[in-house]
Formats: sequence, C-alpha cells, structure tokens
Amino acid sequence: MIDSPPAWTARIAAGLVRYRGGLLLGAVALALLSAIPAGRLQFDQSIEAMYAPHNPRLIAFQQSKAWFGGDEFVILAYTDPDLLDDDGLLTAGGRDRILALAEKLAEIPGVQANSVQHLAEAMRFPYARRRVREFVEGVLLGADGQSTSVVARLEPQQTAKGPRAETFRRIQELADAHQPPAVVVGEPMQVHEMFRYVEQDGATLGWASSGLLLLVILVLFRSLRWMVLPLLVVQVTLLWTKAVFVVSHMQLSMVSSMLNSLVTIIGIATVMHVTVRFREKSVSQDRESALRDALAELIGPTFWTIATTAAGFAALLSSNITPVASFGLMMTLATLLVFIAFVTLIPGGVLVGRATSRPGAAPAEAHLARTLDRLTDQVIHHPRIVTLVMLALSIFCFAGLFRLHVETDFSKNFRADSPIVKALEFFETRLGGAGSWEINFPAPHQFNEEFLDQVRTLAEDLRGLERRETENRITKVIAVTDGLDLIPQNLVITRLSLETRMSLLNLLQPEFATTLYNPEAGRMRIMLRAKERQPSDAKLHLIGEVEEVARKHFGNDVEATGLFVLLTYLIESLMDDQLSSFVIAAAALAVLMTIAFRSLPLGLMLLIPNLFPIVVVIGTMGWIGLPVNIATAMIASVSMGLTIDSSIHYVAGYRLARATGKTFVEAIKSTHQGVGLALVFANLALVAGFTVLTLSHFIPLVYFGLLVSVAMLGGLIGNLVLLPLILRVVEPADQPMV
Repeated sequence: MIDSPPAWTARIAAGLVRYRGGLLLGAVALALLSAIPAGRLQFDQSIEAMYAPHNPRLIAFQQSKAWFGGDEFVILAYTDPDLLDDDGLLTAGGRDRILALAEKLAEIPGVQANSVQHLAEAMRFPYARRRVREFVEGVLLGADGQSTSVVARLEPQQTAKGPRAETFRRIQELADAHQPPAVVVGEPMQVHEMFRYVEQDGATLGWASSGLLLLVILVLFRSLRWMVLPLLVVQVTLLWTKAVFVVSHMQLSMVSSMLNSLVTIIGIATVMHVTVRFREKSVSQDRESALRDALAELIGPTFWTIATTAAGFAALLSSNITPVASFGLMMTLATLLVFIAFVTLIPGGVLVGRATSRPGAAPAEAHLARTLDRLTDQVIHHPRIVTLVMLALSIFCFAGLFRLHVETDFSKNFRADSPIVKALEFFETRLGGAGSWEINFPAPHQFNEEFLDQVRTLAEDLRGLERRETENRITKVIAVTDGLDLIPQNLVITRLSLETRMSLLNLLQPEFATTLYNPEAGRMRIMLRAKERQPSDAKLHLIGEVEEVARKHFGNDVEATGLFVLLTYLIESLMDDQLSSFVIAAAALAVLMTIAFRSLPLGLMLLIPNLFPIVVVIGTMGWIGLPVNIATAMIASVSMGLTIDSSIHYVAGYRLARATGKTFVEAIKSTHQGVGLALVFANLALVAGFTVLTLSHFIPLVYFGLLVSVAMLGGLIGNLVLLPLILRVVEPADQPMV
C-alpha cells in the first residue's frame, strides 16, 4: 500500500541514508568495471535482423541468397560528356576512365573482384552493339548517352576479408576521388548509412541532449549537485545495461538505438521527484532528515513506477520479431537498473560534502504555482466543461488515426541534402531505378528451348509493367534469355547449340547466367529494378503485380524477394504484433496499479490518462502527415510505459495528503503544488533535451524526438487534468483518508 509512508519504507530510507557512502562507492566502482565491456556493444547492422526468423519474406530472401549467391551490389555512377562518339561507341577516354574505376573498385577488400560489370566490358565485342546497348541501358548506360555506372557484388559479411564499414569507406573515397566525381548507390550502402547515422547521432546527440537537459535543470534548481545527479543515474544505468548485454553476447539492433533517450526520460523523471520533495522538507529540517523523510515517502511510489514501466516494456517480449523482443528485454533491464542506480547513488550524492545541497527556487516558480492553482480550480469547479473539452480533443486526435500512412521510401529516412539521397536522385533520374529485386520460380535441371520460351514470355509480360508511363513501374527487366538472344543461333555454315551459346554468353558477360540460374536447386530468377523513391502503397502494388504475372506462367511456387522487397515490408513487419504487445502492456499496468493502490476501479481508470497521450501522439501524426517509420512503429507501447509513472506519483501524493486529514479539494491542490510541480519541471527539462534530436541526419530519430515530446506533454495534461476527475469518481471525497 502506498497511501502513506509505512514503517518498511521508513526503515529502507533510514538504511539507505545510513549506508550511503558504501552504496555510492559500490555503484561507482561497478560502473567503472562496466565501462570496458559496455564499450564493446555493437549494432547488428543487417536488415535481416529486423525480421522474425520465420517471416516468409525473410525465408524467401535467405533462400535466394543460397541459390544465387545474394545480391548485395554497390553501384558507382557518374556523368561523362565524352563517353560515346557520334556512332554510339565508347571513346578511348571514356573506356579508359571506366576501366580505371573498375580496376580500383575490384581491388577493394570486400568486393568480389570477378563480379565487376561495366560498359567497357559489355561493349568490347564488335558485333550486335546496338542490341548490347539496349541490353545494358538503364543499368550500365543512361538514356542520355552520358551517364554510366560500374556495378560490383560484395563479398558475404561472413567471408569478407575486412569489416563491411571499411569496404564502404573505401568505395566512397574512390567515388569522391574519381574525375568526374561519382555517386554510390545500392541497398547495402543505404542500410550501412542508416546504421552509421543511428550510431553516430545516437552518441553525439545523446550527449548534446543530456547537456541541454542539465542546463535546464541548473536553471530550474540553481544547484550543480542536482544538475549532476540525474546525469549520474542515467549514465551509470546505461553502462550497467550495455555491460550486461555484452556479457550475455547480445547485440543492439537499430530498434535499440532509442535506449539512451528512454533511459534519460526514466532516470530524470525519477530523480526530479526527489529533487522537489527534498527541497520542500529541507526548509524546516536538516539535510539528512529531509532526505530520509523524502525517500520514505518516495521509495514506494518509485518502486511501483519502475515496476509498471518495466512491465510495459516487458510486454514487447511477446513480439515475434527478434529485435523488438530484445529491445523489450533491454528496456526492462534498464528500467530496473534505474531503480538500483537511484537507491545507491542518490543518498550519497545528496549528502556527500558539506556544501548545501538544497535546490533553489526555479525562475517563475511562483507564477507556475499560481497557474497550477488556477488549473486546479477549473478542474474541480467545472468538471463537466473540462471533461467535454478533453473528450473533444481526444475525438479530434482519434480521427487522425485514420490518416496515418506507412513510410517505406527508404530515402525518406535521410535528410534531402544527405549524400545518399543525392546519389539516389542522380541514379533514378539518369540510370533508372535504384531498387534491385527479383522474381524466382522453378526451373528444370537442364535448359531446353521450351522452358526458355516460357521465360521469354514472362520477361515480355513484365516489360509491359516497364513500358507504362507511370512512376509505379519496373524500370529494368533482365532475364537469362536476354543474354542468350544476343548470341546468333545461326552462323554462315552451322547452327549453334544451346550449350555453345551459353559458353559464348559467359565470355561476353561472365557470371551472367550463374547469377540467374541454379540447375542443382532447380530455380531461376528474373532480375528487376524499380524506383526506390516512391510511396509505399505503390511499391506494394507493384510487387503484388509482379507476383501475379509470374504465377500465370509458373504456378504458385514463385517468390518476389530482394532487399527492395524486404525494405518495403520492413515497417509492416515491425507493426504486425504491436497491437497484441500494447494490449498485454495495458493489462499488466492495470494489474500492477490495482495491487499498488488496492483498488480495481482505480487501477482500471488510471489507464485513461495514459491512453490519452497515445491518442494525442498517434492522432497528431495522422493530422500533420508524419508517417509511421522505423522509430515510430512502437510509439504506442513506449508512450504508455513512459507516462504511467507520473500517474502513480500523483495518486501517491494525493493519498498522502488525504492521510494527513485534508479534504478532497485540499488534497488535489496540495498534489498539484507538489507532485504537479515536479511533473512540470521534469517535462520542461525532457522536452528541451529532446529537441536536440531534431538535428539528427536520420529522420526517424527526428520524429522520435518530436513524438516523445508530444507524449510527455500529453501525459502531463492527462495527469493534471484527467486524473483529478478520475479521483473524484473513484476515491471518497467526503471524508479524510486516515
């Protein structure tokens, strides 16, 4: 029960204060020991890690890699006005520049040297140049006759000679040094840039936001001690959490990039309540007594806030998606460690040294207190009007849910002026689509003309999707028959066999046939390209059309796959089981709050102010056009876990006031001036700190910072306005709670 400080919390508080020195030294020593393993924590930098192991799209992608060797390509493209002569042939200078670039690219560790394809190789034979040009146009040659590209396949990460990041760094350096300058595109490069931005921005912006948070706290409380303590709790928690994950041989995924931000919210909100309560009591008590009494009152509510927040994140363990489940485990662990850091660091941190540690009055605090007092009067004396206003706001935001859309244009994850977006723009306007994918289907273990005729027919039907004048189209179709048809069947005195033509094709374009046909597995594929920069519904529709066309020729055993397809379905995969996780989280929170307050009606009703910020956040996304992306797919579950602690502290403060003999109105006013003030201070600091995320190069982090801020403000409104109305209904208002 957390109505008033029971004897057990007083004993715990006394013990924490008595042994504060040892607890502080132990926590700091453990943090220092954790620093070395924590520094070894790494991202799992693969899109495959974002999918559940049994996801059909992932299984199809992995099968394709096993059959055809994978399609992790990088493309260097540039414009050369002196590329072709008047007859459409390569100039000597154009050929030399291509060969020099291709040779340097093949020498980079991590690039398959024998996989490099370029225009000079394709046009080295003197016959059928017109047909060869048609064959490579849109891949190695632009329709303008001036843009060209060099394509290379990457070594699998498991067998590569060096780290993939080093390979990409050298490829980018090669492109920058080339004259004329080249751009680099390809899904592997995009994924690498995404993780690089997440990792770099996560570290840089994490410290920047922490610095801004500390500055706001310093301005609010005018105490260096109370500025450092929240940061200490947050950083120690992060070190412990990362060290545990390293020792457990677990890795961060891109979803886990929000760890620093969320731990900052939980840690600062936890310490802020102690700050305000200690300041109140230190007016009439010595430091030690004030801290002991403040902790006695807050240990219970803090325990339940940590328990409910951890339960909200633990609900993500029900996810079928490994990164989401591991993120839930990480945040559950981190939340529990916040409590341990809190009880071990705060007592010693507050009382160490002889200098005064009482926080000062915040600027405009008296004005804020009067504002909260007026808000209390409005809520208490005009409950119907307030209820109608909040209901109208909820309905308005709820309507925004129907305007949500999912963002799968991968380039929209980066700022418009970033190199990767500029490279995509160059390639898609000059050389066709940057999205590489395939449709694969059953094939005989040995070629025959009848089967090849089927492949030709399918390829021609797919080109029907290429020829239409819309953005939602295929930009290139490459089938094995396209290469074979370059080789004439009849010479002057003889007819070439299929085997001979295949041999000649391998001379003309090495590895062309083997990347499209696996006789042992009995599978063949047709390679496709499409524009990466198009809306998600257009991509999904195009993928569905391709599968439908292929099934007409080869039955239901066909698969559309590739990184283009995986990236398109990525957010859908993340959102698949978010509803069930959210329901589990809500049920767990209701149970825990029922136990904490020994009231089933109150436990259920407390979901209302915590559902309110979720409706506000997601509805606001719909109304202002923010798409659901990688970082916002789990915002509902995350928001509930972050706002529940404010409700617990508010109800605990209210019941404590009632236990002293105050009436309902007096208790609400007292809670607004105490807990309410702490909530406002915490939200001001957090919103200010998270504005730093808007500077990120990675757009999902920008959205996450904005939406977390909206969730914090929505939770503040819910707890200061809705919660008093709920307490009026479920708590006795006519007699003191003694």
